[in-house]
Amino acid sequence: MNRRARDIEQLIEPTVGAMGYELWGIDSNRNGAHEKLCVYIDSDSGIAVDDCEAVSRQLSSLLDVDDSFNDSYTLEVSSPGLDRILFKDKQFQMHIGQQVNVRLEVPLDGRRRVEGLLVGVEDSELVVTVDNEEYLIPLEQVRRARVVPQFD
Repeated sequence: MNRRARDIEQLIEPTVGAMGYELWGIDSNRNGAHEKLCVYIDSDSGIAVDDCEAVSRQLSSLLDVDDSFNDSYTLEVSSPGLDRILFKDKQFQMHIGQQVNVRLEVPLDGRRRVEGLLVGVEDSELVVTVDNEEYLIPLEQVRRARVVPQFD
């Protein structure tokens, strides 16, 4: 997570938590002077459109008065979904035993993507098995990791 995303997370997490939701993670992308901020929320009872709308209203009010949002921005609030992005160590721990797609900052054994079974998180490394081969992926090398839903 880049510094900007961390700063935004620290700003909005208390508001999201006070509303009874978990801040799953955020994506922040800038295109020129315009920023797109995607906020993912979750709860034990699931997330409905009304939940996203309520959080969006609260966060818009908060961000509109924050000095770091001088430029225009678009705010999107949604659930993490079935193919959820994994942002935090505890989220990786929660999804051990599931298929994941991991995009890397630098190639690992010639691969920029690794898709396989997440079998563990040890010493700041993901352990992913692909075709009976185990990959140890340092968390700091993960650009993006996503759960791959399995439909049987």
